[in-house]
Amino acid sequence: MALLVADDLWAVVEPLLPRDRPKPRGGRPRAPDRVALAGILFVLRTGIQWHEVPTELGCCGKTCWRRLGEWHAAGVWARLHRVLLER
Repeated sequence: MALLVADDLWAVVEPLLPRDRPKPRGGRPRAPDRVALAGILFVLRTGIQWHEVPTELGCCGKTCWRRLGEWHAAGVWARLHRVLLER
């Protein structure tokens, strides 16, 4: 994971991510955002299918795919693009 999401990249991305909503009925804790981002980057770099994301990354491909959709709906990618262009 550290190779896929370096500390300097994470420092840029983390403030752009929406905060987790509380779960009133409990349930399984969410996979960490940094782990989900590592899975998303792994798929983008390798071109593998979502269901082939190795569990060694810390979450499954379905989780990464869902988080990708959540972040897209929240406008994270557009904001990240703007921040990176400004740098």
